[in-house]
Amino acid sequence: MSHQSNLIADNIEQYLHEHENKDLLRFITCGSVDDGKSTLIGRLLHDSKMIFDDQLAAITQASKTSGTTGEAVDLALLVDGLQSEREQGITIDVAYRFFSTDKRKFIIADTPGHEQYTRNMATGASTASLAIILIDARYGVQTQTRRHSFIADLLGIQHLVIAVNKMDLVEYSQARFDEIVADYRRFAEQLSARDLRFVPMSALKGDNVVNPSDAMSWYRVEGNPGPPLLELLESVEISRDRNLDDLRLPVQYVNRPNLDFRGYAGTLAAGVLRSGQAIKVLPSGKISTIERIVTFDGDLEAAWPGQAVTVTLADDVDISRGDWLVAEDAEVSLSSAFEADIVWMHEEALTPGRQVDIRLAGRSVAGQVSTIQYQIDVNSLERHEVERLELNAIARCRVALTAEVPLDNYTVSPGTGSFIVIDRLTNVTVGAGMIRAVAAGETTPEAGEVDWAAFEVELNALVRKYFPHWEARDVRELLGRGP
Repeated sequence: MSHQSNLIADNIEQYLHEHENKDLLRFITCGSVDDGKSTLIGRLLHDSKMIFDDQLAAITQASKTSGTTGEAVDLALLVDGLQSEREQGITIDVAYRFFSTDKRKFIIADTPGHEQYTRNMATGASTASLAIILIDARYGVQTQTRRHSFIADLLGIQHLVIAVNKMDLVEYSQARFDEIVADYRRFAEQLSARDLRFVPMSALKGDNVVNPSDAMSWYRVEGNPGPPLLELLESVEISRDRNLDDLRLPVQYVNRPNLDFRGYAGTLAAGVLRSGQAIKVLPSGKISTIERIVTFDGDLEAAWPGQAVTVTLADDVDISRGDWLVAEDAEVSLSSAFEADIVWMHEEALTPGRQVDIRLAGRSVAGQVSTIQYQIDVNSLERHEVERLELNAIARCRVALTAEVPLDNYTVSPGTGSFIVIDRLTNVTVGAGMIRAVAAGETTPEAGEVDWAAFEVELNALVRKYFPHWEARDVRELLGRGP
């Protein structure tokens, strides 16, 4: 929903032009259960005049049966739309909302606080530039506060806003706010986020969300009155977060509508792509030149990260889905093995040697998690040795593929340094990962060979799932492998 503007009635073309050229900030709200994430988003939309009258009437009616705020309108119902969410008063799935102000456009992802839905939180955080970490002023920093902060940091989010909510329930105490800030700062020393802000607020009452709070005049930043949350969101600088140096265009589709046109479509993951620029195709290493940058609205002279484009080349080069276009002189690692931080998202635990598909920048490659090096305790950030990775666990793993592919470190280019793990039997996404280091020389068996150690792992998993009354030995004998 867009903000209210007189230009809509006076000069709609000028309004649309200004709206189209605004910055877009994607952010998430996260934290522990009942910290007030959905209420905060509802308050943001309500106080910035982003709710239609029929929406307000609908949640006013729903508040009488599903609300948790007594006679008042429960603004959390704006984003908690599932029946089970309203019945339990919690967020289960990721809810996305769009709104805009005079200065910027926003896409909000409201993510769950329960530990069992951590995978949903990681999904919402994967495209965000900023994270609002909510903390209940009564309880302070909780396990899920640390977990979500760590995942946001793991995913490379550089801007963290720590919103100390429900200050009205601690009588707007500055001492309590300062105590929570000190506690969180001690934990944040182990994070790499470079921009950390703290805001005391009450989402229920509207204090310091859109409008400054009269009850917390003590809230100051560098000697000046502290900005409310919306002002922080409008002013945070995100343009420098993008990598404009290392050109990365993963090819997602080869566009061949007729005999006279062959284009390579994809979303620019990093760098600036210019017409006439010399490029290299990976993994083949072929060199060519960008002839055209084609979009629905016409050709461009240059494309920037996040833009979806189709490019044509000056030469006929064999390019397939999953190939990369990079700068001619770029040095990109080609390898079949790498180390990565993996968030496991499936009820069935990950065991080393399990055959999976790794989907990386449009390319799908068979492989396996060969080693779990250590699991990270999200409470203390300590490392522990484990033999398997359970649901919602996070670990540093070594991954081996059946073929050499171009690989990026996640810190260089998140778009080409991240991947998802696909179960080969069910085609379900079971994990997500961020590449931390590229290794050399390790591969899984080539196509046509049988890795009997990995086969036994898969076999045991299948037997447990589909034939619980059998033993793996029985199946091996049927296949002629012996006991």
